[in-house]
Amino acid sequence: MSKKLEGNGLWESSRMMLPEHKNRIRNDERETLRRDKPVLDDQKQEEMERTLVLSLRNHVRVTIVLFDPFEDVRLSGFITSIHAHTREIKLQWAEEWKWIGLDHIIEVYTC
Repeated sequence: MSKKLEGNGLWESSRMMLPEHKNRIRNDERETLRRDKPVLDDQKQEEMERTLVLSLRNHVRVTIVLFDPFEDVRLSGFITSIHAHTREIKLQWAEEWKWIGLDHIIEVYTC
């Protein structure tokens, strides 16, 4: 006779799990992958700002990396406007555009 609590412990004895329990397990696993936003030094921030201004003045295509706790987001396009007072830039690609807060950007480079 075999024991119910073998191998994987409690999971082996439970052949069915409620969807809520499955979702909770997935969410808990995802949370273990959460990252903290990196702190950028002044030199890195100045370098990024110069690259943004270069794109605005010379119509140079840039790639912007936005911080996300789980996976960074990359957007490419041209800077069409910089608002220093609201600390936002306008990134345009094709017929679409998006306002992006400078505080969300962790890297900028030319394509």
